[in-house]
Amino acid sequence: MSRLVWLLVAFGVMMAGQASAQPIGDPAAGRRLAEAWCSECHAITRTPSGAPRQGPDFIDVARRPSTTPLSLNVFLRSNHDNMPNFILQRDEADDLVAYIMSLKE
Repeated sequence: MSRLVWLLVAFGVMMAGQASAQPIGDPAAGRRLAEAWCSECHAITRTPSGAPRQGPDFIDVARRPSTTPLSLNVFLRSNHDNMPNFILQRDEADDLVAYIMSLKE
């Protein structure tokens, strides 16, 4: 096996180990961020109340088969035409991801 392929395999094994490690982010801090920044357009709790919102409910986002910590992080750190362009710090994005993923359980 070439050295490059061997390095790629080693990197993949390392990343797989990190994926199964303790989740990154603080769900409680993520909920506070969601309440402050997201609740105007999204229902952010497991049991949404009130009128329908402009954006999807967080519980629905969490339950999508395609929702993973990586997909959420990419989404949160990208610009969107139909969302305010919040500039999230890495730890803020990690906290929001941890909160949304906690709704999946």
